[in-house]
Amino acid sequence: MMSVPIDRNEPSAPSSERQGIGARVFVVQRVGAVVVGATVLVFGILGFGDGLDFFATDGQPVLGMSSNGLLSTVSVVTAAVLFAAAAIGPRAASTVMIVVGTLFLVAGLASMAVLRTGLNLLAFEMTNVGFSVVAGLVLVVLGAYGRIGGHLPSDSPYARPVGQLEPVVDESPRTAEEAAAEGAMRAAEIAVVSHTATPEQQRRVAAMAREHTRLDRRRVWLEMDDVARR
Repeated sequence: MMSVPIDRNEPSAPSSERQGIGARVFVVQRVGAVVVGATVLVFGILGFGDGLDFFATDGQPVLGMSSNGLLSTVSVVTAAVLFAAAAIGPRAASTVMIVVGTLFLVAGLASMAVLRTGLNLLAFEMTNVGFSVVAGLVLVVLGAYGRIGGHLPSDSPYARPVGQLEPVVDESPRTAEEAAAEGAMRAAEIAVVSHTATPEQQRRVAAMAREHTRLDRRRVWLEMDDVARR
């Protein structure tokens, strides 16, 4: 019979698919951070180029929005943070995008209350509010992509690897002595609940109550059996 050589180094199809899905999640997050960062960077640089007053509340038009020196500075700093997060890694990019996106949303919605007032330190207009809300939603959604959810798929790079799950321990009795102990334990617990337990049963149930696993409770019971036989 002719044997077919098998390449042991070739990844299986499911493994390759998982790696592809994980890579796609990471690429989306890093690219999203760079794209949004580049947009706010251009906005900030153009604001600096126009020589805007730093704290002017009636800003000058920049890319269809209003800006002043403070907003331009905030935009450049925000872009630098997003670029740095994308360079550090996809997990950092994801976290920073969620935080910065939330700040964008808060800033946009809060600024609506101070438009055309002396408290409008960022010189926001409604176009700025709209951009801040949209950019914030984009950052939050992309940052949470493949990471936040009630039922993350097992192939998500943010899902806990199956290998890290605690092993399932078989706590069922393995000997006749352990099986007899289990029966006596149940009988004692039922007796305690029904207020018909003997003092010895009450003492044993109280001792078992300090343990958290079935194995430990059975161990306590058997140890008390050993003491009683001496």
